[in-house]
Amino acid sequence: MSSVSRRSIPRSLTLDNSYRRSTCRLCEGKRLSNVLSLRATPLANAFVNQEALGSEQPVYPLDVFFCEECGHLQLLDVVDPRVLYQHYVYVSGTSPVFVRHFEQYARNVVERFTPEKGSLVVEIGSNDGTLLRCFKEYHLRVLGVDPAEEITRGTIESGIDAISEFFTPQLARGIRTKHGPASVIAANNVIAHIDDLGSVMVAVRDLLAPHGVFVFEVSYLGDVFEKTLFDTIYHEHLDYHSVIPLEAFFKRWGLELIEVMRVDTHGGSLRGVVQLAGGPRPVDASVAIAMERERELGLDKGDTFRAFAGHIEGIRDELMALLGNLRRTGKRIAGFGAPAKMTTLMYHLELEPDVIDFIVDDSPLKQGLYTPGMHIPVVPTSELYVRRPDYVVILAWNFAPTIVQKHAAFRDAGGHFIIPLPKVEIV
Repeated sequence: MSSVSRRSIPRSLTLDNSYRRSTCRLCEGKRLSNVLSLRATPLANAFVNQEALGSEQPVYPLDVFFCEECGHLQLLDVVDPRVLYQHYVYVSGTSPVFVRHFEQYARNVVERFTPEKGSLVVEIGSNDGTLLRCFKEYHLRVLGVDPAEEITRGTIESGIDAISEFFTPQLARGIRTKHGPASVIAANNVIAHIDDLGSVMVAVRDLLAPHGVFVFEVSYLGDVFEKTLFDTIYHEHLDYHSVIPLEAFFKRWGLELIEVMRVDTHGGSLRGVVQLAGGPRPVDASVAIAMERERELGLDKGDTFRAFAGHIEGIRDELMALLGNLRRTGKRIAGFGAPAKMTTLMYHLELEPDVIDFIVDDSPLKQGLYTPGMHIPVVPTSELYVRRPDYVVILAWNFAPTIVQKHAAFRDAGGHFIIPLPKVEIV
């Protein structure tokens, strides 16, 4: 177990490799209000090995701002994307839930928008090629673009063509010259990660075929608000998207949002479909319906998120009281899952080394490492049955039903699961 004490966890902020922008990322407006301040954290995926345990890790602000001009919620503190993504450790293919999701995703896109066989599908932030592999099953040419060098190398070795670069207008023009226009451009859990989103939209516009579609998935602000999913707020996620500001944003760049739908990934996400402005498809009623629902929820008002901040504090108090009582009675507590959002969750809810002994995770890329800043060890899931903690906090709470079902033997042996969000529950 890590010897890091509560007082020794790094608290200072750093300006290295980061800057604070002064305008809204979508509309470039300057009327920005700080509506929520979470505890500053290290980078969410900055896991360290044993040799680095003696080194302090820099932490960065997690201040959330609301644009009073277009209604967009965002971080203004931007960390250099090369620091974030060149040595990225998350891969989609380790999760059976996401593999099934991408299989359904590809089938839905092919059935709805009927790209011709042999036409090009490009994925921005292609990760390990899980989604592109699904598109390839439909006899489509596929190409991934992702700056994570090690993961992209593995993608290529698995038989999926990929480029280890950031998606820029220059790169898009080069792809079009070499491979032709794209009938589908996909971006899943990536457009919220990009500071210069306008240049990416230029690249999408330049690469898209006249009848093509740009399909994206993002964590949806409506779900973040309604389900208290504040742990999705971390430095990779610069934006917390809703339909009202997005619809206006796409128009600015010669694009048109024609359809939206809610999907259940990451606790609640939005899938949007975009075409070139004046494209062949009518705007679906789902866009107007979603915008009206957002107004009813108050997602277009800064005061809504100021109240949200108070609600988060209530959850922290409830969870800390529960875990404190368990610790005082000698119970051993572990964590399950080490997704990126774990860092925000653990810092803001104070799930520190004197509360959580260790964390189990299925990903070999994280096993043997220590969590960002708090330096709690991450071990294989099999250790759940070797070390036998009394309680396990499911940090990857969006997979809670699958985890609980898969590890029924842990419960049968007397173990308990704690689900921290969207409300504190003991299973």
